[in-house]
Amino acid sequence: MQTQIARNNTYSVLLLLAFPCIILVMVWIFMALLNYFGGGYYDSAGYFVQGVNIDSVNSQFVHVIPWVASGVGVWFGIAYFANASMVKNAVGARTLERRENPRIYNIVENLCMTCGMDMPKINVVDDPQLNAFASGINKESYTVTLTTGIIDLLDDEELAGVIGHELTHIRNKDTRLLITSIVFVGIISTAMNLVLRFLENTMYYGRSNRNNNEGNGVSLIVALLIGVVCCAIAYVFTLVTRFAISRRREYMADAGGAELCGNPRALASALRKISNDPGLDNVNREDVAQLFIMHPDEMKTGVMGFMNSLFSTHPDPRKRIAILEQF
Repeated sequence: MQTQIARNNTYSVLLLLAFPCIILVMVWIFMALLNYFGGGYYDSAGYFVQGVNIDSVNSQFVHVIPWVASGVGVWFGIAYFANASMVKNAVGARTLERRENPRIYNIVENLCMTCGMDMPKINVVDDPQLNAFASGINKESYTVTLTTGIIDLLDDEELAGVIGHELTHIRNKDTRLLITSIVFVGIISTAMNLVLRFLENTMYYGRSNRNNNEGNGVSLIVALLIGVVCCAIAYVFTLVTRFAISRRREYMADAGGAELCGNPRALASALRKISNDPGLDNVNREDVAQLFIMHPDEMKTGVMGFMNSLFSTHPDPRKRIAILEQF
């Protein structure tokens, strides 16, 4: 199991390194397309060439790299220090005090002592349905969040299995990698939204000046459309990479949770109950929802359920349950 964890961690780090590479590649493509639609250029021999001036694009790209790196760095820095409050606000969680529910604190403390890890923070969401997740990127922000429904409807052994699953995510540094991936996906998503908004405003306000600056307006719209396409391609790549990280780690967290609680069938029973009534379905943040032990939208049936399964961040719960029941 430790060998598999190390292998998955190495693979996940490689995937994570792909995020900034994707951003830089799409910036270069954007600049190359702008150069191509700029009308051509004259080569060193003085001949007019209809195409991309690679030397010009590379020169401009070198000057742009520091600005892109600075923007990504600032965004990542903000997310690094504010990730705990961002996730907490997104799901409407609050801190669970020991005096409010000593049962949960006892379960978490016993499991932490078993695996020799520090006690994480414990949050609760007032939701009668069932769900749970772990979050955080360091000891100060590591948190296990539970719904009131999962606390009330699972017995101690089932809760131990679920909490063990979430503690395993923390132990394996899954939450650190997933939240980092959320940050990069957020950067690209925000960039795409800004370009779309700018394109919308340009098309709306540009109508009155169309007769005066028609050529400039068309060029600007073409540039913005190119930006939208590049951002969309980058966004798809980052989503695929994020899904690859998520699916692999759920199986490892199930195995670790079963080992921690000492009862794989209890975790299987908990997953079955959660799949029948998954909570937190009112959280309209897909990036945060990937942290949940079970994604509510991926439980849907019919055409939408099929489409969700193609891009799901979690394995099929029936497969997870079947594997746990083998032990």
